[in-house]
Amino acid sequence: PAEARPEAAVAGEIAALAGGAHALVSRAAALADGGELGLATHLIELAFAAAPDDPEARRVRARIYSARSEAESSLMAKNIFRAAADES
Repeated sequence: PAEARPEAAVAGEIAALAGGAHALVSRAAALADGGELGLATHLIELAFAAAPDDPEARRVRARIYSARSEAESSLMAKNIFRAAADES
């Protein structure tokens, strides 16, 4: 079943189809700049899972989660997104 595949392996395959982790990072940044923070989060998580040590992926991930934290009204959501930004 699909659930048996490790997340990093699936993310690596998706990144390869997209032209590499950097392509996912670039698209996630562009989506975030356009206000599409939810979709940007999905793409940056794929990029981050495929290339967890990539400094650009970490930087963009932190930026996206910081933006999500600032956009939230819920204190709990703000803190969850802030923690994800800090962990990047």
